[in-house]
Amino acid sequence: MCRVLKVARAGFYDWLHKPLSDRAMEDQRLLSLIRDSYGGVYGSPRVFADLREAGQTCGKHRVARIMQTNRIKAIRGYKSPRSVSGRPSILSPNKLNRQFTVDAPDRVWVTDITYIRTWQGWLYLAVVMDLHARKIVGWSMKPTIAREIVLDALMMAVWRRRPTQSVLVHSDQGSQYGSDDWKRFCDANNLEPSMSRRGNCWDNAVAESFFSSLKKERIRKRIYKTRDLARADVFDYIEGFYNRSRRHSHLGGISPEAFERASI
Repeated sequence: MCRVLKVARAGFYDWLHKPLSDRAMEDQRLLSLIRDSYGGVYGSPRVFADLREAGQTCGKHRVARIMQTNRIKAIRGYKSPRSVSGRPSILSPNKLNRQFTVDAPDRVWVTDITYIRTWQGWLYLAVVMDLHARKIVGWSMKPTIAREIVLDALMMAVWRRRPTQSVLVHSDQGSQYGSDDWKRFCDANNLEPSMSRRGNCWDNAVAESFFSSLKKERIRKRIYKTRDLARADVFDYIEGFYNRSRRHSHLGGISPEAFERASI
């Protein structure tokens, strides 16, 4: 057989004892590490960063090749909405004006609301994000979208961060953010309201981006059996994954908490 196929006998017997090459065996080892890092979410750049942080010496193109060969893909986000110019708010002007890069913590917070499907009905989630490290510093989940949900999220942010100077708090023009209770709370806690133009999601794009990540990386269009199950899963995503370990491209590929620690 070796003579007919023009294969060296020594090479054939080596293959019998060791069917995979050293490189193929190393790819198998890396594949196991890649699957651990992937978690159903990451693409090759973030997986590569995880491997390098763990002390692996593989190249980023090799990681991409192994993932492509094994059909391991990053989850695609939702289609971006079309930009609309919108009308300025008559309650609070747009003081943020899409200046999403902030050089210090607790200078600018952004806040927004989204909804999560459960078989018991909607569960609404309000978050407050510190733009400096893209960290979620306050959140609240309730079965109704009354103004208390945004006040509770903002109260958590104030209690956790205890800012020593005025903080700009940017939101959309939802009725919860235009309430008298919202204005009074901001005045009492040295917070300066700012509002997007009506119908223009790009004025609050960072908060929208967080909700997109939450829905594509954790919720994935499913309907939770109960609101309690949804609360537990969203809590785990925010406090256990997003703030602590999720690699953020805007932060140079590290997590919000790691970025904040490095900037102190």
